[in-house]
Amino acid sequence: MSRDRFLSSVVSIAIILAGIFFDWVFMVVIIGLTIGGLYEFFYMIKKKGIPIYSYIGIFIGVMIPLTIYHQFELTKNWELLFIILMFLMVLLLQFARKENTNAIVGISTTMFGVFYVSWLFSFLVKIRFLLPGTDGIKLLGFILIVTKSGDIGALLIGSWLGKHPLLPRVSPNKSVEGAVGSAVFSMVAAMSCFPFLPSGAEFPLWQVAMMGLFFGAMGQLGDLSESLIKRDCNIKDSGKFLPGMGGVLDIIDSLLFAAPAFYLYMSSVLRG
Repeated sequence: MSRDRFLSSVVSIAIILAGIFFDWVFMVVIIGLTIGGLYEFFYMIKKKGIPIYSYIGIFIGVMIPLTIYHQFELTKNWELLFIILMFLMVLLLQFARKENTNAIVGISTTMFGVFYVSWLFSFLVKIRFLLPGTDGIKLLGFILIVTKSGDIGALLIGSWLGKHPLLPRVSPNKSVEGAVGSAVFSMVAAMSCFPFLPSGAEFPLWQVAMMGLFFGAMGQLGDLSESLIKRDCNIKDSGKFLPGMGGVLDIIDSLLFAAPAFYLYMSSVLRG
């Protein structure tokens, strides 16, 4: 591991720990990463020559986690209304443009960016406050540790033993060995974090291991999805947020699919 990557990892861990235990730090981190992720996404799309509405997208993208945090909810799934409002705003702006070339692509890509970055990432806020007090903190810690352990496993095992490409057309540096290492690290992390799960719900150890395998796989799917976007935009790293680690999207990509899946699963278990 390079010196820059090591220092960036230490800084990231410190920020994550502070965010887990202090609500205001948590929301500052969430909002900051949402803005950074949306900016990077829209920047990549602009390089393809697609006319997007980045400022509207970032504004609506910030509103989604903020309204969830403040429980500003007139109806169920209130945050989806912001996406509808954004569609109407972007549509009105498009009407004001003299050029309609790639209008549908631009509107659709703006909508996708908010959905992909902001809405999926905002499930971390839902997880944090799914249970009161420290129980919500434990749930958040569980999915963060499981997902990021998978990232570490993929990096370490892939760098050490990786010989067989996983999906070279999407990400030439990812290997089958790295994917297996990711699965093992996520399973071990899940079993190690067994006490983080709600005491009211009975989870046998084998089920916790399967949870680690599944949510770790969702994390790797998120990683591959971002790689697909970067490949399409002909960009290696989404940005330079942290030296040695890439941009914001490179940091949060594995959480974009794992967090919603974990929230939906735990919600169903707790309701049952």
